[in-house]
Amino acid sequence: MQNPLIEKRPRNFGIGQDIQPKRNLSRMVRWPAYVRLQRQRKILHMRLKVPPALSQFQHVLDRNQATQTFKLLNKYRPETKAEKKERLTKEATAIAEGKKREDVSKKPYTVKYGLNHVVALIEAKKANLVLIANDVDPIELVVFIPALCRKMGVPYAVVKGKARLGTVVHKKTAAIVALTEVKAEDKSELSKLVSAVKEGYIEKHENARRQWGGGIMGAKANARTEKKRKALESAIKI
Repeated sequence: MQNPLIEKRPRNFGIGQDIQPKRNLSRMVRWPAYVRLQRQRKILHMRLKVPPALSQFQHVLDRNQATQTFKLLNKYRPETKAEKKERLTKEATAIAEGKKREDVSKKPYTVKYGLNHVVALIEAKKANLVLIANDVDPIELVVFIPALCRKMGVPYAVVKGKARLGTVVHKKTAAIVALTEVKAEDKSELSKLVSAVKEGYIEKHENARRQWGGGIMGAKANARTEKKRKALESAIKI
């Protein structure tokens, strides 16, 4: 029961009067063009029917396997300019002294990158593991890679983020990377990783690559469809 001594004082939200309550104004924000574009693109990908060749890029390697994969990839990052200069200087000095280049420093095993280079390695069956980014734009650049890998018997996986692949090879982004050779101590780790990718990714998403994607409607469209369905059911009952 309200205390009769307490007077009711209604607030006045006119200009210069009481402070208005805080509201969520995010829907009123004028977002930058790139934010609007990426949101609209995402909505379109959900609404429209997506062919299987494109839909398969939505199925990415799970977090645990991706962590293990990048842990191995980071061991074989390409040389920086300073490291390469130092290695070539040592080789040049050795050759000048009459020694063999191989005795001083061997060319290190590294992750291979660059679309044309990796495609050539896949066609030559030299790639042991291929990783493709799921957000390559335009997607036509890499849309044929999964089919090529299956044709050549090369294990592959789609991973989240071209920027994350780019960090491995000292670039802003990388559409695709491949591992060809590793050191003797890492061969068992690579074989385990390849078998895990074959069982946990390629076989798991075998059916998904044949299925169409998209066709996911929003809340309003679903509500309209449900309303029509209920109206039809009630009309049939009558």
